Amino acid sequence: MTIAIVLSSVLSALVLAVALVLPSINSPTAPFGVRVPEQHADDPTVLRQTRIYRWRVVASWIAAAVVAVVIYGLTGETLPLPLSVLVLVGLWYGCFFLANREIRAAKAAGGWYEGLHQGIAVDTGLRTDPPRFPWLWLAPALIVTVATAVIGVLSYPSMPEVLAVHYANGVPNRLAAKSVGTAFSLVFVQIGVTALLAGMAAAVIFRSRPDVDPAHPAGSARWHRHYMALAAKALLGLAAMIDLAMLGSSLLMWTGTATSWAHLVVALPILAAVVVAAVVLARNNREPDQGEEDTGLSHRDDDRYWRGGLFYFNREDRALLVPRRFGLGWTFNFGNPTAAMLLVGLVALIGIVITVRFEG
Repeated sequence: MTIAIVLSSVLSALVLAVALVLPSINSPTAPFGVRVPEQHADDPTVLRQTRIYRWRVVASWIAAAVVAVVIYGLTGETLPLPLSVLVLVGLWYGCFFLANREIRAAKAAGGWYEGLHQGIAVDTGLRTDPPRFPWLWLAPALIVTVATAVIGVLSYPSMPEVLAVHYANGVPNRLAAKSVGTAFSLVFVQIGVTALLAGMAAAVIFRSRPDVDPAHPAGSARWHRHYMALAAKALLGLAAMIDLAMLGSSLLMWTGTATSWAHLVVALPILAAVVVAAVVLARNNREPDQGEEDTGLSHRDDDRYWRGGLFYFNREDRALLVPRRFGLGWTFNFGNPTAAMLLVGLVALIGIVITVRFEG
């Protein structure tokens, strides 16, 4: 119970921190998902909505925390604590949407794009001379997966005849007879996670459409290549941590260990990987100013393709992934049918991990 409180508190604090810092690390020409000319990046409306957004996020966090604590105090149930994190994410989007709407209105009323030359810049070298995929970063995930399989093979004869495949409050609540399928179920999860995330890094991130700034095309293209490599490394690192969590869970299952902190074996490595990836991507989420001469062009005003500033729908765009307007990394082009297939795979993977996790 104490561990559930700690984990929920850490997740809630992490969500709050990310929500507060994102306006500062996102592109200044896309505040809250609204495309604006560079000369309006510091418009009074943008600055005012940034302040209001942060106050709303803090107030939402306090309200969600108070409600969760009150419900926990009245019922003694820990479920409201992790649910409060999900509620906070929903409230966070509400704060974002209000700021997005106000900036859009100010942009339309002020005619911010009137008289400007809009343009599109393309890095044609991404197809003829793409950046090298960081294959070496795939090694940790493969090593952990192979190690798990080897340990499992060596331990199989001495494993209990009945394996605990799920825990609640440190007590087994789901048992299964020992078999290859049962004992090595998490090895199969490791293989699936490694294949999916490596595939996303190689085939999706490295084939995503870059958002090259037409005002500074050369520097923007260089930054995009660097950011792609960082994102791929972060994704492969996450795969390694998930595999490590599955190794720990397998050891608990194979040895019949039952403790109230068992679910930390799953949560901590994954949470650590997410935090590290977020910090690394956040520190490199803006194109550095290298003194490149301004071409005089502005980004194309393409707000009509962005629903609520977060979801990209463009059936005419063949790109599967596009850079996020607000947040880190990329988002799907929901106008591309392939996106639905990948989303189904991700949801299935998350469902498998949740099903096999240990709950304390």
